[in-house]
Amino acid sequence: MADKKEIWQKTRVELFRDLSCTEQGLTGEEAATRLQQNGPNELRAEKQKSTVRIFLEQFADFLVILLIAAAAVSIALGDAESAAVILAVITMNAVLGTVQTVKAAASLESLKRMSAPTAKVLRDGVVIEIPGRDVTVGDVVCLDAGDAVCADGRLLDCAALKADESALTGESLPVEKDPQEVAGDAPLGDRKDMVYSGSFITYGRGRFLVTGVGMDTEMGRIAALLKAAGEKKTPLQVSLDQFGKKLSLCILILCGILFAVSVFVRNEPVMNAFLFAVALAVAAIPEALSSIVTIVLSFGTRKMAKENAIIRKLQAVEGLGSVSVICSDKTGTLTQNKMTVQKLYAKGKIIPVEEADFGDPLQEPLLRAALLCSDATVNENGEVGDPTETALVRLGERFSFDEEETRQKYPRLTEIPFDSDRKLMSTVHQLSGGLMMMTKGAVDVLLDRTHISQEERKEIEAVNEQFSREGLRVLAFACRKVDAPSVNLGDENGLDFLGLIAMMDPPREESARAVAECAAAGIRPVMITGDHRITAAAIAKKIGILTEGTEAVDGAVIDTMSDEELTAFVPKVSVYARVSPEHKIRIVRAWQERGNLVAMTGDGVNDAPALKQADIGVAMGVTGTEVAKDAAGMVLADDNFATIIRAVENGRGVYANIKRAIQFLLSGNMAGILTVLYASLAGLPVPFAAVHLLFINLLTDSLPAIALGLEPQSEDVMLQKPRPRSEGILTKDFLTNVGVEGCVISLATIVAFHIGLSAGGAATGSTMAFATLCLSRLFHGFNCKSAHPVLFTKKFFNNRYLLGAFAVGGLLLGSVLMVPALEPLFSVAALSAMNLGAIVGLAFGSMVVIQILKALRKK
Repeated sequence: MADKKEIWQKTRVELFRDLSCTEQGLTGEEAATRLQQNGPNELRAEKQKSTVRIFLEQFADFLVILLIAAAAVSIALGDAESAAVILAVITMNAVLGTVQTVKAAASLESLKRMSAPTAKVLRDGVVIEIPGRDVTVGDVVCLDAGDAVCADGRLLDCAALKADESALTGESLPVEKDPQEVAGDAPLGDRKDMVYSGSFITYGRGRFLVTGVGMDTEMGRIAALLKAAGEKKTPLQVSLDQFGKKLSLCILILCGILFAVSVFVRNEPVMNAFLFAVALAVAAIPEALSSIVTIVLSFGTRKMAKENAIIRKLQAVEGLGSVSVICSDKTGTLTQNKMTVQKLYAKGKIIPVEEADFGDPLQEPLLRAALLCSDATVNENGEVGDPTETALVRLGERFSFDEEETRQKYPRLTEIPFDSDRKLMSTVHQLSGGLMMMTKGAVDVLLDRTHISQEERKEIEAVNEQFSREGLRVLAFACRKVDAPSVNLGDENGLDFLGLIAMMDPPREESARAVAECAAAGIRPVMITGDHRITAAAIAKKIGILTEGTEAVDGAVIDTMSDEELTAFVPKVSVYARVSPEHKIRIVRAWQERGNLVAMTGDGVNDAPALKQADIGVAMGVTGTEVAKDAAGMVLADDNFATIIRAVENGRGVYANIKRAIQFLLSGNMAGILTVLYASLAGLPVPFAAVHLLFINLLTDSLPAIALGLEPQSEDVMLQKPRPRSEGILTKDFLTNVGVEGCVISLATIVAFHIGLSAGGAATGSTMAFATLCLSRLFHGFNCKSAHPVLFTKKFFNNRYLLGAFAVGGLLLGSVLMVPALEPLFSVAALSAMNLGAIVGLAFGSMVVIQILKALRKK
């Protein structure tokens, strides 16, 4: 016992080290030491501090550093107002960024929580119940139906033991276990002599010797893959990051040149020159860009949540609109994860389940045997038992053959339990004609024990082969009269053949329609499953994934290929069967190497690494494990594959709206840059005070940008092909539009500036420039609704949020200009009615000019 305790203490430290250090920023030795000295409380406190670190990381962006430096110099030169403006903007963005980017990185923690709550362990000759986490290598654990397996181990003995390993392998059916059937290095699903942590027992009983706990289990191996799989940035993130770096460099160079010209050529005071450079930087940098994009994404998540798509990572919203490949798990994702009888064969006839009839004397013996020779129960509390047996019980229920009443009417007197070697199960019942033994099992085994001719056997074998090609799991049924309730293995001969029952885990009703919509939207659906190839191919054909020109292959094929060969191979394959977690990751990476943005759907622990590797991981919310949900960017609340298509549609709409918001912000900032540059080159006063820029950036800019993010979705969004992965948002056409629109707004602002300078000097000129730029940008929101003209159309008025933003912005600007008490606070001069009219005319005129240019471009 002392040795075991020592092993467990070591394993416990290693488990904590491997599963938690990455999240908490600690080395393995630090985590182990703190665990031993201070317990988990201090480590939880360390984890809580990560929010502060995330907040501080928001200030590490180059654009933000540039603004912080400008604020620091402003303070040093005594210009506290400019510093306050800059710091207010970047602090607001940092708070928004922190709130939206704090990630629920609980994937590895979920792996630990999946251990069995308790385990029955044999110690000192006595079976005791202990917490599953306290089981260690060398323990002997006892298993019964319904138990969760708490560790990996080798079976010592068992009786008709079956384990559901779907969370690990993707297999929809429980695996029969046999301690005598040693398969060496065979895949998980073929190891009959082993049980694994994360699975649970559906039938029988047994005992196993613990051989691995923590990171030494198959669950731990998946945890290692999960840590190794990196998260991907969406095209929008990459594009904006690149744009930010280029913009920063250009601003630094431009500000430096203007500062040098002002000081050394125009002999202006250093402080004035610096404040001018700061004004240009604040006008040029779209400080609100990241927060506006984040807010628009947040609104997108709210809309998706109403349609059962829960977004865990905001980037997934935009990424969904760019997805070109969806790699989907089969079990529970495209299928119902519930075995269901599809066809019967009796007296030489293949009978679709819809045509089954308990009243038909040719079918009644087969259907009755199926119900009686079963241990499963189905009631209002759910289903208990092997999935194939619950399918048989539900078949009876479907035709008003109540399970409980039938078993009471024909009580089971004795049985010969199912055995994986025998592949048979028999039960004896008292029928009206005497004692009858019902037997079910594998077709080939049962046929050897029945009274049938060679012709009949060939016909039955042909039907069995046909069912198998259709991906159906087939059971054979037979019976014989017996003289006494007590029977033995020798009595399972000389049987009368009753028929075949074929079943499968059927596709969801909406899967075929969703796959068709995928194809119409230019998205390639691919099935990746741990199930058998024939079964997977049959499902894939039914729902339209496996099409002419593509094929279904086993995962073993992938092992023979290099990464380069696999990248060339994946377009030919629509179905991958019998795959491991490593195979799934390689398939996703291969598609990514081909320039595709990949979504991966799944529900099991075995799917989690691939969910994280994919650009967009999509987990099932109802049947999915916590590990899969934590690794995914999106969770389907209804486990409906069709919900993914709606999410893609919303994602494309959100991306278009983000593009509108970015166009609005950049073109408006371009107008400010051009105005400041013009004033500098022309030797005119600074056109904007710092408080003007704060007003524009935080109020009249943000509201229309957010409203554009809520623009109603275009009807033809799903008829467009996905954007290439390499295509950023800042394309040549996009930047051309930004430049042209910025020039038009800047021209209106410059004209207003000159009118103000002539009418009342620098103060009036600055006020008119500020007001015209502000109002022009409010009008410009309507320009950004569409690439086509919208003036005097219904589309001009279809976004109530934009109308509201315009009204609020106009009211705020009117208050600043017309309320005398606000004039000194916002550094504005009193304006005449004529000046106010000029502001409105120039601002509205800028919108009309841009609308005319759109019309000309359309022609």
